[in-house]
Amino acid sequence: MKLDVLLRPPRATAREAAWLLLAGVFSPVALIVVLAGIATGIALSPLVVGPAVLAAALSGARALGAGHRRLAGALLGGPVQAPRPAALRPGLWHWLEARIGDPVAWRAVAYLLVRLPWTVAGLLLTGLPLLYAGATIGYPVLWFFLHGAVLPVFGIHSGPWAGSLLWAASGIAVLAVVPWLLHGSAVVDRALVTGLLGRRRLRERVQDLEASRSAAVEDAALRLRRIERDLHDGAQAQLVALAMRLGLAKEELSAEAVDLGQVRELVATAHAGAKQALTELRDLARGIHPAALDAGLDVALPTLAATTGIDTRVEVRLPRRPPPSIETILYFTAAELLTNAAKHSHSPVRLAVTEDDGFLRLLVADPGPGGAAVVPGGGLAGLAERLRTVDGGLSVTSPPGGPTTVTATVPVRA
Repeated sequence: MKLDVLLRPPRATAREAAWLLLAGVFSPVALIVVLAGIATGIALSPLVVGPAVLAAALSGARALGAGHRRLAGALLGGPVQAPRPAALRPGLWHWLEARIGDPVAWRAVAYLLVRLPWTVAGLLLTGLPLLYAGATIGYPVLWFFLHGAVLPVFGIHSGPWAGSLLWAASGIAVLAVVPWLLHGSAVVDRALVTGLLGRRRLRERVQDLEASRSAAVEDAALRLRRIERDLHDGAQAQLVALAMRLGLAKEELSAEAVDLGQVRELVATAHAGAKQALTELRDLARGIHPAALDAGLDVALPTLAATTGIDTRVEVRLPRRPPPSIETILYFTAAELLTNAAKHSHSPVRLAVTEDDGFLRLLVADPGPGGAAVVPGGGLAGLAERLRTVDGGLSVTSPPGGPTTVTATVPVRA
């Protein structure tokens, strides 16, 4: 937390006061609920239901932390970057393990524990000066009713009425300081939210790099195995058959009695096999690097859309051409998203690629039935992993009944 942030003049006193009041009520209630859930889960740990209760309590703590984070983003000056979603794998045991060992949830519990005394301190820090200011500013009027007696707060009293004006002046001075006190409390609050509920950039960046490197290596291995399988089962088999037929034709031609009809049939079959092998090799090469990409995404994506068999409106607005590796990832991402849209929707699909603030955004929207989600082992999860290898991300908006909008975001490197 920088000192200049504390010294900066307060400009959002109303929002900071709203945060102090709302969080002051929200945080203690949330802490009581979370601690009750954790205590119940620990108490029931000898039973089968205990770990499930503990996992549910920590899942609730993560959700309550997200609520604090969003509230702080709305009232304390800009959004706080959310931590990564919990990595979930299929199976009840994996779910329990991920929830109970979720560091984000435990950080949310720590935040609620720290937040409780700080809430009390913040209310006292701003509430007492406000009470003093209200009492002293109103004292010149109350003086006539009290006849100079001591005001039953802060020991305020004055014999002559003119002395009550000095008390009022001190109240006005304190009142002028209250926005600064409120601002300082809010700055500390935002630092707590960012440090305990936000993204831990360095650590999670290392984890992201490790995960994306592993995913990239696995993806490359899968691609190599697919290419090897396609060559072995496709073009290689065709070339073996071609060699056998040409060998039979050669033997037939070297015989004393040549059957020209059989030779012609063998050569024709070999010729058809050679063309089939060329087609399969061409398709395989197109799967590795589409030829249309040589002309850029503005040419490749309309060509791709024309092969989907569904009405697709393509918009490509790029101020510059991206690096080839980024173009390739976006092309194959678009190919898979269009394939999904063609399976689940027969209405017009929108495909758009734009660049904004150093990020490329690929958007595929269709008015299908909705319900799409990134689930472990699913196709969208595979796309998300592939995008993470280049620091990209995937977001899905697909309410029941549609429409479905999938956005892939990739940073553009100069």
